[in-house]
Amino acid sequence: MSPKQKQPAIVAELGRPETAEETAARKAEDSRKHRSKQTSTNLWLSLLATLAIAVVLVLLVPRSDSPADPDIDYTALAVDAQEAVDAPLAVPVLPDGWKANAAELRTSTTGGVTSWYVGFITPERDFLAYSQGVDGNSTWLANLLDDHRVTGQTTIGGQQWDVYDDRDDSDAGNLEYALATDVDGQFYAVYGTAEDAEFTTLATALAEQIGAP
Repeated sequence: MSPKQKQPAIVAELGRPETAEETAARKAEDSRKHRSKQTSTNLWLSLLATLAIAVVLVLLVPRSDSPADPDIDYTALAVDAQEAVDAPLAVPVLPDGWKANAAELRTSTTGGVTSWYVGFITPERDFLAYSQGVDGNSTWLANLLDDHRVTGQTTIGGQQWDVYDDRDDSDAGNLEYALATDVDGQFYAVYGTAEDAEFTTLATALAEQIGAP
C-alpha cells in the first residue's frame, strides 16, 4: 500500500493550490523585495558613512582666521619694493574704505619692464588697480590693457589721461574701464570694474604722486 500523498496547500487569496508557475513567480517576487530592501539599507549605510567622514574632515581641517578681504599695507610694501628700483614708486593716499588685496613688483614677459602693481577692493565692493611701468613704454601699456583702444581723453587731478572705455564689451573682464598717462618715462594705468567716481578718486590720488601741477 503506497503512502498517502500530501495534498498541495490551498492559497487563501486564490481559493486553490498554487500552480508551479505561480509558485515560481511568488518566490521570484519575494527574492526581488529582499534584494531591494538590502539595497536601500546599504544606500543609507553608505550615506551615513559619507556624512561621518565629512564631519570628521570639517573638524580636523584647520580654518584660517584671516578676513575674506585682506587689507594689505601697500605703503609698507612699497618701501621694501623701492629698494629694487631707482624711480620713485607711486603710493596714493586713499580715503577710508579702500582695501588693498595685492601689492608687488612685476616683470613683464615682453620687454622685461618692471612695474609696481597695487589692487584694491573699493568701498563699493568693485575691483580697481593701478600699475606703474618703471621705464615703461607703449608696448608694455598695450599688453597691460590687452590691446584695448583709446576712446577719449580726460583731465583728472591736473593730469591728462587717455580713456579706455570698454564697459559695453561683455568680454572685457577686469578691464571694463581704464585710464593711462605717462610722465618722464613712467607709465601709469588705472583699471578695473568700478564706477567713474571711484576711478576719479584713485586717479586724483595717483596724480598727486606723479608730478601733476
